[in-house]
Amino acid sequence: MADQALTREILTDRGFSGFVPFSQLNEHGVPLDAGVYVVVRPDVCDPRFLPRSPAGHFKGRDPSVSRDALADAWVGEAMLLYVGKATTGSSGRRGLRKRLDEYRRHGAGEAVGHWGGRYIWQLADSDSLLVGWRPTPDRDPGEAEADLITEFIGIYGKRPFANRNRARRPTTESRGH
Repeated sequence: MADQALTREILTDRGFSGFVPFSQLNEHGVPLDAGVYVVVRPDVCDPRFLPRSPAGHFKGRDPSVSRDALADAWVGEAMLLYVGKATTGSSGRRGLRKRLDEYRRHGAGEAVGHWGGRYIWQLADSDSLLVGWRPTPDRDPGEAEADLITEFIGIYGKRPFANRNRARRPTTESRGH
């Protein structure tokens, strides 16, 4: 499996950059473009789960899940923990920078709408996780996200740890970035 693993090096070869902790996102010029992003763990040691998530309670919902749910979602030997997408939205002002800032703020306890990927905040080492991104100027970010998740499933037999829904391929009508 190691020769197929979606490691930081493989992702870098595929055009992902950044790979910085969430706490340093604002210092690293995250692009404004639409694209895909990943959260990777620097090593594959066994995880330690927190009993409660420090993430924000968006719309009053507690983002915490049981340790059993976290353990069941865990993918041993995988460094890639989450794949997300960022569109520019109808206003054209969203993109990777805004979406990753929402994700960071959600993990820091703010009531921000980034429910997807919330499992990472219950990892005791979430502050050491690295975020990488890749603009997709010639491709719908939803397709790029779905392809990467599908590839991960092909390697490991299940979704990345913090991806609780299968990525949906955009319909022809929703392909606007």
